[in-house]
Amino acid sequence: MDPLRLMCEVVDIETLTRWSDTSVPNYDVIVDNPNFKPSPFPVDETINKKVILWNGDVTRLNAEAIVNSTNEALNDRNLVSDRILLKAGPGLRKELRTVVKSCRTGEAKMTKGYNLPSRFILHTVGPRYNLRYKTAAESALFSSYRSLLQLLRENKIATIGLSCVHTQRRGYPSYEGAHIAIRTVHRFLEKYGRDIEAVVFVATEEDEAVYRSLLPLYFPRSRDEELFAAFHLPLDVGNADGEPVIAERQIRISGKPTQAPLANDVEESVNINEAFETSVSIGAHAFSKMQGDIDKQRKQKMQRLKGTPVEYFEHQKRYERLLRRAKQVDLSEIEATHCLYQSGFDKCGRAVVVFVAHYFQAHLVDQEKALLYFIDLMDTIVRKKFVVVYLHTLTTKEQQPTVSFLKDIDSMVDSRYRNNLSAIYIIHPTFWSKVLMWYFATFCVSGMKGKVQYIPGLEYLYSRVPVDQLDLPQFVTDFDQQVNFSANSKC
Repeated sequence: MDPLRLMCEVVDIETLTRWSDTSVPNYDVIVDNPNFKPSPFPVDETINKKVILWNGDVTRLNAEAIVNSTNEALNDRNLVSDRILLKAGPGLRKELRTVVKSCRTGEAKMTKGYNLPSRFILHTVGPRYNLRYKTAAESALFSSYRSLLQLLRENKIATIGLSCVHTQRRGYPSYEGAHIAIRTVHRFLEKYGRDIEAVVFVATEEDEAVYRSLLPLYFPRSRDEELFAAFHLPLDVGNADGEPVIAERQIRISGKPTQAPLANDVEESVNINEAFETSVSIGAHAFSKMQGDIDKQRKQKMQRLKGTPVEYFEHQKRYERLLRRAKQVDLSEIEATHCLYQSGFDKCGRAVVVFVAHYFQAHLVDQEKALLYFIDLMDTIVRKKFVVVYLHTLTTKEQQPTVSFLKDIDSMVDSRYRNNLSAIYIIHPTFWSKVLMWYFATFCVSGMKGKVQYIPGLEYLYSRVPVDQLDLPQFVTDFDQQVNFSANSKC
């Protein structure tokens, strides 16, 4: 390749926007929960200055090292790998074939950059994703990212172009993989950031949207964003290194030693983690973390639930089967109706789910697919508190869901749906919609009645959910304006 042409194509890291310099949204967060727990990822301007999100060609980046996500034989055919091998030249192929030879899943190997602007190329193999072996996939993905970052320390590399190791061609869900990637980088920068100048998340157009939505959770740029993140981080944010924690495999230790050791009998401890510079902290790893009696906790949880333990587990298995099926069935027909979707967050930081009854043809829609779509959308949302905005605007009897359909949904979902539902806001209610909801909340679902709120107009909804967090159909806002105009005219 012409060196002059290559220089023209080079992207200088210094010209890219640091995460600390990006604009911060206006978060209107109200903390009214006495059990509120602060975010484990507080605002850190120093770390934020080292992070960059960039949608571009990694082979043009002048980082000291770039990442090539490949397969065990180092000959994977994908867009990024093909581009790296082509632009690096025959020297890279020869080194991979004669020196490196292979790379196991979760490992990382380093080669020269040859004709690329980067000095080094870090090769790693991400896991294939299988829902049955989700835990193993998460651990392997963490290992891949951690191995890459460990090579930075070992070789005193200060800048890296970090391509996505979790790839859709290996079936890895973008959001789940991005969570692991981002928090692993954050934990690494917490410990070893003084030696790192820049970590560039190199993303495709699709992945860029995912990263842009998740980076504020792990790299908050303001106090309000940190509070926002505290509400929306997943329950498992990993250990001190970002490694996924497997609660079921944590060692449970009960009882006390019969006699405390004497001071003279205790030798000075040695930090073997520092001695071996291992990426897994011994004693802090998931397999050696002490925890309370999990069996006792499960028993108490089941006692709070209706039915016998057998019924509870059968219900859970049935729900998980439905969730797996939802991942396999083509639900594009239901999605195209745009009758159910997530739309931002309310002033308490809770996810807002919008249901447009006018778009739901109750007597024409495939109710089985509608149920699967509902579960597929809601499964990640119901892990935390959420609210539902039910738009009854211009809805006929044929369009609104029947009581039997609502009962079917309630019988299929697990307890998270009821426990984490904070409120149902019914917009533009009619007499019959109130009767339907009263009957359903009173006789079908216990504990639902107190969560239903009837809201006559959007202005009352905006006091609960910011305008910029709501994606409403045009006919809803038009109808609301007509109603308000008519009311004002009468006055």
